[in-house]
Order: sequence, then C-alpha cells, then structure tokens
Amino acid sequence: MTVVSQDSSPSSPQSSEERPLTREAQRTLALLDELFTGWDAPYFAVRLWDGTWWGPQPAQAATVLVLRQPGSLRCLLSPATELHAAECYLHDIVDIEGDAEGIMPVAEWLLDRPRAFGERLQLGARLRRLPRVERAVPRGSRGRAELRGERHTLDRDRAAVTYHYDVSNQFYSLWLGASMTYSCALFARPDEDLDTAQQRKLEYVCRKLRLRPGDRLLDIGCGWGSLVLYAGQRFGVEATGVTLSEPQAEFANQRLAAAGLGQQCRVEVRDYREVDGEGAFDKLVSIGMVEHVGDAQLEAYFAQAHRLLRPGGVFLNHGIADLPGRPPRTPHGFIDTYIFPDGELPPIPRLLAAAEAAGFEVRDVEGLREHYAMTLRHWVRALEAHRDAAIAEAGEVTYRTWRLYMAGCAHWFTRGRIGVFQALLVKQDDGHSHLPLLRTDWYEPPLQWPPPAMPPGQPAPGAGETGAPAAT
Repeated sequence: MTVVSQDSSPSSPQSSEERPLTREAQRTLALLDELFTGWDAPYFAVRLWDGTWWGPQPAQAATVLVLRQPGSLRCLLSPATELHAAECYLHDIVDIEGDAEGIMPVAEWLLDRPRAFGERLQLGARLRRLPRVERAVPRGSRGRAELRGERHTLDRDRAAVTYHYDVSNQFYSLWLGASMTYSCALFARPDEDLDTAQQRKLEYVCRKLRLRPGDRLLDIGCGWGSLVLYAGQRFGVEATGVTLSEPQAEFANQRLAAAGLGQQCRVEVRDYREVDGEGAFDKLVSIGMVEHVGDAQLEAYFAQAHRLLRPGGVFLNHGIADLPGRPPRTPHGFIDTYIFPDGELPPIPRLLAAAEAAGFEVRDVEGLREHYAMTLRHWVRALEAHRDAAIAEAGEVTYRTWRLYMAGCAHWFTRGRIGVFQALLVKQDDGHSHLPLLRTDWYEPPLQWPPPAMPPGQPAPGAGETGAPAAT
C-alpha cells in the first residue's frame, strides 16, 4: 500500500523512507496491510494521527478512516464487535471523513470475516503492542439506552420512544426536510429533491387509503404530524394522530392550529393500545411504527387495529422488515443500544400472517426498498451540511450517532438485507371489501407535486361520494 504524508501532493508522494515513522505508526501500518489482505476497494484509505496515509493517495480516497491516536486501531478491534467499534467513532477515537456509507463494507470486512483461532490469537497479540486508549465520554453526552422492566409494556415502550424521538425537535428539523416526515420518501427519479419526494409519498398513502372528506382517520405513530396535516388539508378528513412523544405532539398540534385545522385534526400523546372505540375509524394508517411493536405483540397490534376499524375500512401498514438471507442480528448491537432500543424487524410473511390472524384480508403489498436508501442519503447529506448546528443543539455524540446509523441503514437497504413495505389490509364487511376492481386511481391523475387541485367538497381520487367503490 502507498504510504504518503498528509502534506504530500498526490503527484509526488513522500514515501515512508523519506519521512521517518514512529514505532507505533510502523506497527499500525503493518497491521493494516495484514487486516486488508485481499481487500479490493480502491476508494478507502486510512489516515494516522501523524498525517501518514495508508491506501490510495488522498485525492482518490472517497472514504477515509482517521485514527486519532497511536492506540486507535487497538481500541477499534479490541473487542471486534459492532457496538464497540461504533463507540470508538462516537467518542472520536476514530473518525470518518468523506462518504460515511463507504465505511460499512470496511466494518463488515474487519468485524464479520471468520478467522481461525490461531489467527485471532496472533492478531490480538499484535494489537496489544499498540498503546491502550482510555475512552473519555463527555459529561452530559448521549449514552446507551437503559430501559427497565418487561419488554413492550406501556411504560417501557414509552421510555424507548422518548429515548429516540425526544432528542430535540430542532435537531430533527435540520435534516428531515420541510415536511418533518421521518419515513421513506417516494422518488420519481434518482436526482429528485427530498421535499418533493416526501410530498409524493404522503399523496400516495392517502390515495391508497382512498380518503374522502369526512373520513375518520387514525394515524398510529404519527410523528410530527405530517400525514395528519396533509390528509386534513388536501382530503378534508377528520384525523387523529397518536404518539408517545410529547415534543412531537406539541409540534404537530402547533402545525395543525397554524393551518386552521385545530378543530378538525389533532395529535394526542397516547399508546395505540389505549385508543378506545370499536369501529370508531373509517381508515387506519401506521407508518414506521410497527418496528416498535415487537414480534410477540404483533397479534395484539393487528387485533387492536381491527377492533378500531369499521367494517369495510382499510388499514395501511408501512414498516421496515428483515429480508431473506440477512445475517443473524447482533445481540445488543449499535442500533438496539443507541438508536431503537427494543426495536424488531419481523419479516414480511410473519407480519402478514399476524394481520390475517386478526381478521384482516391482505389486498396489496408493495416494497419500496430503493426509495428508503435514497431517503437516508438525503438525510445524511443534510445532517452533514448542518453539522455545527446539530452539534450545538444536541451534542457531538448525538450528531455522530445519527450520521453512523443513517449511513449504515442506507447500506443495508442497498445490499438488500432489510426492506420497507406497505401492506393494504381490509376489514371485510360481510364478505365485501368495498374496494375498486382496479387500483388505477392510485396513479391517475399522475403522482406529481404539487398535486392537481380538487374542487372544494369533492371526494378524493378513487372514492365515490357515498363511500361506495369508484367506477373502474
């Protein structure tokens, strides 16, 4: 591998013979050569604490792993676990410059490759020849989630949601985009801007639900109220959103009041299990909430949705799921410890089976995996662009946590290890679904932004004035 000084120009690199290296630098470079034997990704480089580069020349490196101290490599790989490596980044023992997503194949190469027992012993001995690093966690910075009690009780689920979503509304507003929509957007083309794609997704969801004026809509896990606001404004529904985050509810209700929808739509701090009223809603939607339910609670989740929905009503359930062939999940990994404690991603067949067991009929399932990868890349770029503001608002550890998490998720979606899907479920009315024979109304008029205006008082696209199926 080429070794150059940080100050060297790519056209005339200074070799290690021209610039004497310390013993720690020599040992680190030798370890890197050994660790990356067989590695074939010319975009990746390592920069040592003294400016020495390992890998391609600086101008050619899209992703750079920065070793802040002589003992950084030892700390990164002792022990060689996902959580420990992530914490080395969170606490600035190592840094990532350039494309953060590009570090994910590197992490998989270092952490997931099987090594013989003797090889592991030899590697450990060589790592121990580097200095030890004492991690210093800044006072008041974001720490590991520490939840108590039985999983998926009301109190513990509330604590899990608070841990993730109550970071700061201002922090999220720096990178989510104008709509404050914390879920997968829907892109018409790869170069489309995020706000347009998020508005298209909201329109698409409303069309799948076939909303019409006066419909009673329940949004389970409504976040900052983007869908409640959109459905109330454009489709004239009476919408209720529920969330376990008080800052989200306060923000959402302020948005609704500012839009003149305070009497028509509202957001409440309430667990979905606490919502009352058998058959109280015409339509149900849940976007990005099922991941918090837990596999053991899926039957109860869908049973509650079925109870709240009137006969003939529909439920759109949108969520992330593990895909076939995903490597076994790391127990107590980075995501579970710092991002979504108690989060679970049951595979799609498991989710649909639980929905059917509750009495739902599955009418449509659509995968949007590529769209979520693009959404996450938009979020990462926006977060990086607002780095200073994000750190001022929530601290550097929080900034690094979200940067790493979102870059990692973009990689996992791209590699096909996780997917995101929308399932349209119907509660039959004595065998009748009350749905059109075709779904052309989801796409006609074409999904565009801004959407074509609807005359006041007219039903939404695809719905008859009396709620009967639209003609097809």
